[in-house]
This record gives sequence, C-alpha cells and structure tokens, in this order.
Amino acid sequence: MRPLHRFLRTLRDDLDAAHRHDPAARSLLEVALAYPGVHAIWVYRLAHHMWAIPLLRLPARLVSQAARAATGIEIHPGARIGERLFIDHGMGVVIGETAEVGDDVVLFHGATLGGRSMKRGKRHPTLGDRVVVGAGAKILGPVWLGDDVQVGANAVVITDVPTGAVAVGVPAKIRRRGTQVPFDVEVDDPAIYI
Repeated sequence: MRPLHRFLRTLRDDLDAAHRHDPAARSLLEVALAYPGVHAIWVYRLAHHMWAIPLLRLPARLVSQAARAATGIEIHPGARIGERLFIDHGMGVVIGETAEVGDDVVLFHGATLGGRSMKRGKRHPTLGDRVVVGAGAKILGPVWLGDDVQVGANAVVITDVPTGAVAVGVPAKIRRRGTQVPFDVEVDDPAIYI
C-alpha cells in the first residue's frame, strides 16, 4: 500500500505546485485536466520507472514520445526530476537524458536543458532546488545551477551558476541578487536585467 500512497501523494504534489505557481489556475480539477506541463510530468514519472528496467527502455521512449506529441514537451525518461516541478505553458520545453532537476523548480515555455556534446556520459545540466528558468532560456552542457538560481528569458547558460545568482544574456552573465538591482528591489523576475 505504501507505493500507491507515495504515488498518489506525488501526483497531488504536482497538482499543488502548478496551482500554487500559476495565478491563472482556478482549481485543482482545471490543472489536472488542462495543464500540459502536469500531463508531461505525470507521463515522465511513468516512463522513468520503466526506464529503470533495461527490457522496458524502448517502451519507455515510446511512452515519452507519445507525451511529446500530445503536450509539446519532451522529457527523456532517463532524466532525474525532483518533486513539484512546474512547467508553465510548456510548449517547446526539452529536458535531456542526463539532466537532473531539483525540487520546486519552475520552467517556462521553450526552456531547454540540453547537451553540447554527442559523447556518452553526463552531458546535460544539473539544477538545484527552487530554480526558475525563463521562457526560451537554454542551459547547455553538464553545467551546475545552485539552489535559488534564476535564469532570464532567452539566456544561454554554458557555465556554472552559483547558488542564489541570476543568469541573463547571451552568453549568460552571472549577477548576484541585490548588487545591481536599481532601488534595492527584491528580484523575483530575471527580466529586470534585460
């Protein structure tokens, strides 16, 4: 009974994360029925469990591709995703095979956690907890983003980003929160730097 309870709790946590992060969400039922980011995450969770069994790797890829066709979001079943990931809008989001995503992460549409190499091994990014990745941002290669990092819209991140920093631009420049923000406003939107 415990695995079923844990599975149901995870599904509920995914719903709650989307409802909490999206001010347009009116109810958990609306989120469950109409949010492609939630659907993609749920299918990923199934495909990821299948991926752990070598004989089910091909079916896992097929399941993930069906989710991609339905949602416009591609999550490789080999990726490691923490709890309460929220993918807002979702269209065009790509999460590669060796990507690792922490807890309470938010990805906006068009975000890519991609590779820069065709070699086997770790080739996708690792994101800490509470990371926010803006629309169209690309995080490429086996880079590490610390906890509480914010990545601005359309930024291209190819180097590590320390905990609590903001990355904006092409290629992304790292800025510490509070050091270059006019009028001492609290940063909650990386677009303030663009």
